[in-house]
Amino acid sequence: MTLLAHDRYCDEIALQIDQLRAVVTSGADLSATVPTCPDWSLERLVRHTGGALRWVDALVRARAQEEIPRQDVPLIGGPVAEGDPAALDAWLAETGRLVVGALREAGPDTKVWSWAGVLDSGFWARRMTHEITVHRADAALTAGLPYEVAPDVAADALDEWLQLVEWVQQSGKRPAAERLRVTDRSIHLHATDAPAGIDAEWLIELTERGIVWRRGHEKATVALRGPLTSVLLAFYRRLPLESPGLEVLGEREVLEFWLENTTFG
Repeated sequence: MTLLAHDRYCDEIALQIDQLRAVVTSGADLSATVPTCPDWSLERLVRHTGGALRWVDALVRARAQEEIPRQDVPLIGGPVAEGDPAALDAWLAETGRLVVGALREAGPDTKVWSWAGVLDSGFWARRMTHEITVHRADAALTAGLPYEVAPDVAADALDEWLQLVEWVQQSGKRPAAERLRVTDRSIHLHATDAPAGIDAEWLIELTERGIVWRRGHEKATVALRGPLTSVLLAFYRRLPLESPGLEVLGEREVLEFWLENTTFG
């Protein structure tokens, strides 16, 4: 697969932050429970997302070669005032300026520590793009607002998620991922609305050695079909498989088995 350009990731982070700010200032109830992250309120979700961006800003600015403790990052938890959308919005705006500026200045190849063994700032630009893309969906769903994402970003988010599942299996850090080591099971993802130039089909094979995946149209044990944004959100467990526009063909239990054992995001 081809990664997006570094500047594309930086642009998307800036856009996603603006769109998350729009949710915060929309009049949405900040105390509302996030249905896709039921342990969090909407405000807690926003503070978590902004805090992750602040942490990455600190890592990239310092050219860190080891993990920076989160408690050492200024304002990582957000503004002191709670329940104040204006304060939360201002904090997010500053967060965006900081992290996007740091990533643009570093470029994609600056050496920076990461937890996934990809030791450069390009890893963080991509990771934060998809971190905020998915959490903005959480926020939009909580507020009852519409949600869309650019096709190239959605397709790359699915690529990255599959790579993270691979990494988790290889690292042995999550027992759930070990349960995916089975044979004769495969999943096909098929976006039905991808524009020309976006190859938005995937085949994922579950093997005893770990998952193997590639983009392409191939027969599988089970297929998930629908609009690209909906396929992305369902595969991230943000939409139920019964959602309008989605279709599951074949052995549904294989897809459910995958979703049950990829809850380590």
